[in-house]
Amino acid sequence: MPRENRKRGKKHKKQREEEPSYDAKPERELETREEPSWIVPAANHAEEVNPEAPFGYVDVDVKAYFRTVDVQIQEWQEIQEESAADEDVDPNEQRRLFFIAALTEMQGKEKQLATDPDCSVILERMSYSMDDFVRRVFLDTLAGSYEVLLRHRFASHVCQTLFTVARDTISRETKGVIAQASTSQEEGELRSMTQLILDICEEILPAFSSLVMDPFASHVVRSLLLLLSPNLSASEENSQSALRSKKSAAWKAKQGHMKSVFSDEKGKGKDTLRNVPPEFRKMARRIVEVVRDELDGNETRAMAANKVACPGLQMLLEVEADQGMANEPNSLMDRVTVGLITACLNDPAADVEESDYLGTLLRDPHSSHLLETIVSRCPDSAFQALWRTYLKGKLGRLGAHPVANFVLAKALERVSESGLSEAYQELDGVWSRLIRTARTGVLRAIIDRAAALGASAEPLPQVLYTAFEIVDEENKKLLIPCVLTLLPLPDYLSALANRKPDNDAPSSRHRGRQTQTVSDPLESKIQGSLLVQSLLKLPPPHNQFVIDAIFALPVDERIKIAQTPSGSRISDAFLDSTTVPAKAKRQLVMDFIGHYHLLIDDKLGSRVGDRCWAFADTYLKEKIARSLISQEHALAASFYGKFFARNLNLYLLQRRPEEWRTMQSNRKKAQQSQSGDVAIPPEKREAIVGEQPSTNKNQKRKSRPDNEIDALFEAKLGKKIKKATLAETQSVVADGPTTKESTKTGDKELDQVLGAIRSAPGHETPARKKRKH
Repeated sequence: MPRENRKRGKKHKKQREEEPSYDAKPERELETREEPSWIVPAANHAEEVNPEAPFGYVDVDVKAYFRTVDVQIQEWQEIQEESAADEDVDPNEQRRLFFIAALTEMQGKEKQLATDPDCSVILERMSYSMDDFVRRVFLDTLAGSYEVLLRHRFASHVCQTLFTVARDTISRETKGVIAQASTSQEEGELRSMTQLILDICEEILPAFSSLVMDPFASHVVRSLLLLLSPNLSASEENSQSALRSKKSAAWKAKQGHMKSVFSDEKGKGKDTLRNVPPEFRKMARRIVEVVRDELDGNETRAMAANKVACPGLQMLLEVEADQGMANEPNSLMDRVTVGLITACLNDPAADVEESDYLGTLLRDPHSSHLLETIVSRCPDSAFQALWRTYLKGKLGRLGAHPVANFVLAKALERVSESGLSEAYQELDGVWSRLIRTARTGVLRAIIDRAAALGASAEPLPQVLYTAFEIVDEENKKLLIPCVLTLLPLPDYLSALANRKPDNDAPSSRHRGRQTQTVSDPLESKIQGSLLVQSLLKLPPPHNQFVIDAIFALPVDERIKIAQTPSGSRISDAFLDSTTVPAKAKRQLVMDFIGHYHLLIDDKLGSRVGDRCWAFADTYLKEKIARSLISQEHALAASFYGKFFARNLNLYLLQRRPEEWRTMQSNRKKAQQSQSGDVAIPPEKREAIVGEQPSTNKNQKRKSRPDNEIDALFEAKLGKKIKKATLAETQSVVADGPTTKESTKTGDKELDQVLGAIRSAPGHETPARKKRKH
């Protein structure tokens, strides 16, 4: 019967008996049919194993509780450590109690919380505040499930954070500082952090090759390799691409600060782990051997073309080179270089046939990072073969290529003097094009290599003049502005002529509802600042042209450069460079005399002023301070200048210059002793340093004077004031100075200060209160 003709109501059995169907089965057979017990429907099986929550979902109430925990931790992390001195309860104790309650609630739910999209970030934030014992317990509770957790979208980041904070715990364990574990037989023995990391590696070792290619586990594997081999290159350790993608790093930056909430652990995470247990190096070697055995040459080379696996292969090459395993036949580096290592081992001087595979890596945006690692970490014989086969004779094209120039810059860091001379000849007609396309990596690599070799730097002045199209002798004084702006001289002069007087800031062009920001072409560039800093590191005869170009600029122009983010670093490099003569450094500091009040009236300029003050000796400091006596009120009114004025102590200089000189000399010696420049015995060092200001802010508050008058006199006369003098001044403020007392002080400015205090509205001293009564 058609569906539209059916009617609602009770069905009659007689009609069904009257109209039998051939397809109908006996009613008795339908009732007795049963499915075997071992058959499980596919739908039920899918519900039990959910890839999004392999260990189950977190209860709603538990998730709400941990959200409140996250809010509280974020508040503590954002608040600056300023605990009130009047509180009897230690704020760290309150936080520890709160943290213990959160850990108690987390017990037994670690895996569910780690795989939850909201609670996984909370666990990451909490892991920074865990002590060594709690971290070990947390890692131990996840044992047996690390392969699943590493492949999970959210739990993988929790594991990565745990491996990151485990570095501090392992560093303390290598020094013999191990948290006491529970000896209860019911709970069992808690393994150390070192043993836990080794057991985690044993757990994931059979699936390590597949984890490197997993989109969620790859970054965790790289963090684990950095933990096992901390002696890898600093660039790989600090780069975001080594641990997180740009998208992941930007997302984590939005989560706010992640640090310990306890104030007594502020400096614990600053120690870098360099001395690892010997078991870690053995485990790293085993991981490389496992990857070698499980993958053949084609699979290893295919990883270089994979966006996910390429960073992991790059880290494996770093570990292999660190272990001394790269210079072996059939190594990972030998496979990626298509047998280059084996060919060099057989005959180092033989010509290697060029491979299209490496030529593709040289120009691929992702795989070129892998080739940079190969160029920087391969053996010397293999590098010479790479230079002869793939780079020599092509430097002009590779230097102008948007991707290959980075590989060439890495290769130039290892070339010999003969290779550097070849680079000068091949790049002779390409310098100007490199500057116009803002690809300065090759030029900076040549400058750094010339500075490292200490020779072959004679052509560099002409190279710079050619790159920036400076021909006339008169225009050589414009070298620094051209380098900072990365503009050849004709472009710089035209931009300078077209610049409006009020065009000190980027302008905006309105296109409908959108606003397009047009940057100033004369703005200092970071690449230009790095070029100048590299030039200042050249040996003394060869960096003189840069020093002369800096001194050729007017002081006003130097102040403008020092007040820019990239230009301020030039002053640091100038004063820190060991190849710049001391006479030139002194001249740089002296040229600002008479202009320091303009220099330090800026956020970045004040930092440059502090650097100049720290470099100057006592005699030069006195000249700087005396030049600023007339600008004392301007410094006090400046937001940044008032901090620089604290170092001057102009009042003490005017009243007691000998004491001021002694104080500055002692401070200079104390700084040199702390930096290790001068060897001073400990007993004399304490006498030189004197009483250092306390770092505890509670003690600072307790040491504040009860009387505001005392604070005023300490600011004016210094802290070395006798109690009798303080008593005399308090009586003078209360009752008014007599003629005898005023002659004792002999200070007209002090009389003016006292008169201003007495005449201030609302100011009542204890003597005045007695008179009123």
